Amino acid sequence: MTRWGLIGASTIAKEWVISAIRATGGEVVSVMSTSAERGKAYAAEQGIARSVTTLDALVNDPEIDAVYISTTNELHRDQALAAAKAGKHILCEKPLAMALEDARAMVQAAKDAGIVMATNHHLRNAATHRAMRDAIKAGRIGTPLAARVFHAVYLPPHLQGWRLDKPEAGGGVILDITVHDADTLRFVLDSDPVEAIAFAQAGGMGKVGLEDAVMGVLRFENGVIAQFHDGFTTKFAETGLEVHGTDGSLIGRNVMTQRAAGTVTLRDASGEHDLPLDHRNLYETALSAFHAAVAGKGRPSATGEDGIWSLATGLAVVEAARTGRTVRIETGF
Repeated sequence: MTRWGLIGASTIAKEWVISAIRATGGEVVSVMSTSAERGKAYAAEQGIARSVTTLDALVNDPEIDAVYISTTNELHRDQALAAAKAGKHILCEKPLAMALEDARAMVQAAKDAGIVMATNHHLRNAATHRAMRDAIKAGRIGTPLAARVFHAVYLPPHLQGWRLDKPEAGGGVILDITVHDADTLRFVLDSDPVEAIAFAQAGGMGKVGLEDAVMGVLRFENGVIAQFHDGFTTKFAETGLEVHGTDGSLIGRNVMTQRAAGTVTLRDASGEHDLPLDHRNLYETALSAFHAAVAGKGRPSATGEDGIWSLATGLAVVEAARTGRTVRIETGF
């Protein structure tokens, strides 16, 4: 059994990750919050044995095997490096860091320590996206040519805060949502993005100049061009992912979501066919793979390197929106 420490008393841990750890055979033994009062209340509410207020206390706890990092983005690097130094396996929220060199340092530290490091990109665990990837690999739409992602949602009040008013913490829709698009497209298309162009928008929710919506296009190594629309301001839209090929199209609806939901329709010369889907909790799928990797069986569903790719894409979109130019996507490996 993998014993976990939480770095950050976060909403995502409370709503999704703690239950996924427990459902897949792990145990949460400690939580770190810089507020002793918040940490104690969180631990009591979530049935966690203890809370601590310092990073050192958590990562040097001999009863902890792995850590889940879900603090704000600017803190990830130092927390991951401390965990790697202490020999703890790492599941880190996206984006891995604020800069590519920091993300690369995190991944290298994990390799040097011989530990598992994963990025919490949940969407690649969805039955919908896995069915789309399998259909493309099976040649059911011929050669993929284009894709479209609809990931404009409404950020609920309890998740607003730093995402809308702290650029130094990696706020804004691009580093929060576009990185998910990038990872999902890489997974479904089985190809890496090479160029980005984008326009950002300030629709009234983002403070201090942070974008709360963005549209753009990614070009992939295999020639696919992918349009994306991400937002915090869109109350009534549905999400979706489409991939269009020479012989057919895959239409995913309500698929860019944390919930095990959505449909995928294959449209080709013979008509429309809904793909069979085995919906399962996305986070439980991720934690099952992580626990297996810790046991030496396989690899996480999204590795540290996958996290570097999504960060590199997000940063390129930020730069493209800022400059109005096409930006190359570089990972450094």
